[in-house]
Amino acid sequence: MSTSMPGHTRWWALAVLSMTQLVVVLDGTIVNIALPQAQAALDLTDSARQWVVTAYALAFGALLLLGGRIADYWGRKRTYMVGMVGFGIASLWGGLAQTGTELILARGLQGVFAALLAPAALALLTVTFPSGRERNTAFAVFGTVAGAGAAVGLALGGVLTEFFSWRWCLLVNLVFVVIGIVGALLFLRESKAEGDNRYDVWGAVTVTLGLGALVYGFSLAEFGWGNVSTIAFLAAGVVLLALFVWIETRVRNPLLPLHVVTDRVRAGAFLIQAVAGSVMIGATLYLTFHLQIVLGMSALAAGLASLPLPLATMLTAPIVTTLLGRIGPRPLMITGPLVVAASLLLLSRITGGAYAAEVLPALIVMGFGMAFIFVPLQNLALAGVPAHDAGVASATANSAMQIGGSIGLSVFTAVYAAVVGPHGSGIPATSALVDGYSATFVAAAVGMAVAAVIAIVFVRNRRPESVAVDGPAAAARH
Repeated sequence: MSTSMPGHTRWWALAVLSMTQLVVVLDGTIVNIALPQAQAALDLTDSARQWVVTAYALAFGALLLLGGRIADYWGRKRTYMVGMVGFGIASLWGGLAQTGTELILARGLQGVFAALLAPAALALLTVTFPSGRERNTAFAVFGTVAGAGAAVGLALGGVLTEFFSWRWCLLVNLVFVVIGIVGALLFLRESKAEGDNRYDVWGAVTVTLGLGALVYGFSLAEFGWGNVSTIAFLAAGVVLLALFVWIETRVRNPLLPLHVVTDRVRAGAFLIQAVAGSVMIGATLYLTFHLQIVLGMSALAAGLASLPLPLATMLTAPIVTTLLGRIGPRPLMITGPLVVAASLLLLSRITGGAYAAEVLPALIVMGFGMAFIFVPLQNLALAGVPAHDAGVASATANSAMQIGGSIGLSVFTAVYAAVVGPHGSGIPATSALVDGYSATFVAAAVGMAVAAVIAIVFVRNRRPESVAVDGPAAAARH
């Protein structure tokens, strides 16, 4: 199917699918800068405010695997179209919301349809570019967009909030939805898994509830890691996920074939994606707080101040794509996390001084390092996956990013609270805020150092052409 698609059509398909990935990633952060205005407009409490962010991540992360299997069995283009339409409806509802409850429910519904949209898009990319140098290029573009999406969301959120309204942080999705639907009709080809397509119902139930409990448990960690509810939900999540794994070893047609995650290289790629997600979603949120609260930037200025990160990633991506074809993924996957860790340590030296001196250099270095991670990452995570499992493997990659971001944000919040807490009650002094933000960046740097170790242990330096091969033969080599 994909090999018969004209070359120009495939590249237009790449543009549509990359835009889709940008939308689902940036929607995790685009509302961050707008939250103060939305809270005031809808009279949200501080506790309810966090659910504007958490509802999206919770629904998205918990339903991704099921969404991936629906894409495989029902049809990837068909699932993509339904996901895009539903995402647009949910965005419209959120943009017109008159109460905090409506906004939170709309964000959750966005997450539900994003869980259909994201794995369908990545699976379509996989079957559109099955092998060769073009696959490396396509995944480099797609991965760069995915890596830059969180920072782009912050910048776009700042612009829309400053010049229009916080509501446009949701309504802007309608533009992307129209482009996505038209692009899908013109450039995407239908594909689906052949053979036994029966759904693993119990697997779907346990993994959805397990991931949901895990994400929700980490969201409660702001009330303390020893809180009864936190422990209960985290424990329930672990038990349900363990039960899910047990079920997958016994059913004839598993929701997640375990070879997708037990392959050494793919397992390493998923773990690294989770850590990278924690930095792009969690650490960038605290950077936004520093820009607005400590440096006193407006929403627009804070959004624009975040742009050097994605710009550095996009400018570096072509260079990394060339290196991938020459030296393979392993050196890149080791170097990238170390460079990002160095940038976070540089960022941790903030004192509340000038942006150009303390923040800008770190963002440029971080963007450079992220390109080394995200350019090979998506390709590596899906290399050798049989076409039958493309959707669920894509969902696993996306789920790693979302779950990693949720866990990372909770850990960073706990670190921040531990540092700021001793400074007394009420609003912390600026020095206390700076100390708290600095500590979160150090914690993120440690996480990226761990990601480098994961790359050393798990990622093999395969020949570049073998990274680009898809199908059973490639899978047999892993």
